[in-house]
Amino acid sequence: MRSIRRFSVLSATAVAILAFAVSARGGDGAPDAAGSTGATPPQEITAIDFDRASFGASTTVDNKWFPLKPGTQLVYRGTTEGEKIAHRVVFTVTDLTKEIDGVRSVVLWDRDYSAGELVEAEIAFFAQDDRGNVWQLGEYPEEYEDGEIVKSPFWVHGLQRARAGLTMRAVARTGTSSYSLGWGPAVGFNDRAKVLRTGQKTCVPRGCYSNVLVTDEFNPDEPGKHQLKYYARGVGNVRVGWSGKNEETKETLVLIAVNRLGAKAMAAARAAARKLEASAYVRRKAYGQTPPLEH
Repeated sequence: MRSIRRFSVLSATAVAILAFAVSARGGDGAPDAAGSTGATPPQEITAIDFDRASFGASTTVDNKWFPLKPGTQLVYRGTTEGEKIAHRVVFTVTDLTKEIDGVRSVVLWDRDYSAGELVEAEIAFFAQDDRGNVWQLGEYPEEYEDGEIVKSPFWVHGLQRARAGLTMRAVARTGTSSYSLGWGPAVGFNDRAKVLRTGQKTCVPRGCYSNVLVTDEFNPDEPGKHQLKYYARGVGNVRVGWSGKNEETKETLVLIAVNRLGAKAMAAARAAARKLEASAYVRRKAYGQTPPLEH
């Protein structure tokens, strides 16, 4: 995810959503539940919560905390504990879409550079339901060493028992339960998030923001490790931090630029995303059960 998820480095046989066990729901219509283990899927993602019929305008992602307008590019710089090498993450909203289990999603193209070298790239898929909740439906990442692919741990909703997860609630409130960011048992993806604070202020190279939302992301199978994300209205993620006695990488990221891409840059983004998907079709047989990206 990468997609600004777990920055170790942002963060799958086709089946329909089953009527999973129903659990408590927040007043904003978003899922609420306790944590789960990697062997057991989160209980709050039910057929009621993730209902294909509730995604009437799924590619219009205008959630105030996580807007995804095609042509938007966010650039971050960061560090990890003990690492003095320059680190840069580029997060691009393409004008491509992908249908997953009957829901059309927005395609993001993410790149992670270390000392100027591309070490990871991915495409990730997001959709907004009619309540305004933003869901992630999957991701296909590639990790590189010396220009060669060394890992591609993908998960996509409906394949290999994977399930979509909630990225951002329509109404984010403190005091609510944690929620699943997605479940990819084939790759050990079991991250969750909880609204930690609201009404905060933070300054990054891009500027200073008030009324900031802070979420705490964690994996219940890895206690004592937390990633904090700071969201500004109308912008999205502006800072990434950490907490927890067992957090090892202690990675931080700050937003340094928000770009609007022109026609030439958008064409290049489409080509790069399609190249990643072509690789996915070759490297991961299960991915071949999904339809291709569309423009």
